[in-house]
Amino acid sequence: QVQLVESGGGLVQAGNSPRLSCAASGRTFSSYTMGWFRQAPGKERDFVAAITWSGGITYYADSVKGQFTISRDNAKNTVYLQMNSLKPEDTAVYFCAGNPTRNILEGRTYNYWGQGTQVTVSS
Repeated sequence: QVQLVESGGGLVQAGNSPRLSCAASGRTFSSYTMGWFRQAPGKERDFVAAITWSGGITYYADSVKGQFTISRDNAKNTVYLQMNSLKPEDTAVYFCAGNPTRNILEGRTYNYWGQGTQVTVSS
């Protein structure tokens, strides 16, 4: 079993560049593909980014490509999401997820989820 705990969210001003962290428990973290998703108010949960177990391959939603960067430190059992130049439309609850069984772009295939961290971007 793996537990995921996100941190780094909060109220930020537009243009700021915070970094989210997702700390994982469990020895098998380093073998999992990890992902970030977000859910804006009144909208469905959307894929944001994913990273393979070694960190060698990353995937991004078109909406964040060039703006967000996903990375991981397997020694620290942590995956990160660097968010640059945030805009009000980036306001959402951001979720960390792990170990997808099939399509990494689909949240329903992930076995493990964090509780989410709220990111609110003020203009």
